[in-house]
Amino acid sequence: MPQIPDPVRRRRVALTPEEEVRQAVIATLHSRYGYPLELMQVEGQIALNGMARRCDIVVYAPGLRPAMIVECKRPQVTLTQRVADQACRYNLALGVPYLLLTNGRQTLCLATDPVAATLTPLAALPSWDELVAQMLKNEPPRPTSPS
Repeated sequence: MPQIPDPVRRRRVALTPEEEVRQAVIATLHSRYGYPLELMQVEGQIALNGMARRCDIVVYAPGLRPAMIVECKRPQVTLTQRVADQACRYNLALGVPYLLLTNGRQTLCLATDPVAATLTPLAALPSWDELVAQMLKNEPPRPTSPS
């Protein structure tokens, strides 16, 4: 099976359809939005209800506070409520303010509100500076305006 370099894990990994999406997300977060590679974790293990689970990507803010869970699916998988539910379950363990769901063709960025137990679609993925500023201020992200 062909392999692809992973700049976060610093090794070559099997090039599966999901891995191709994962690597594209890492490249976009880093080069377009300014997210530092050293504050990303790929396939990191979390404990959820006593069971080990793996998040595709977790982005950490300064101080190693979890900031975003990225759930990657292969391009043929439609982003459904089931995909959002999976990311929300992972968020029970991490408590991040952002979820990013993608299959490489469609991407949804959602703000989480643990108090109201809601997800709010965002108009755009926040840049690294915006994400850090919002986390430092503890402000909720701006929701998508109705069109």
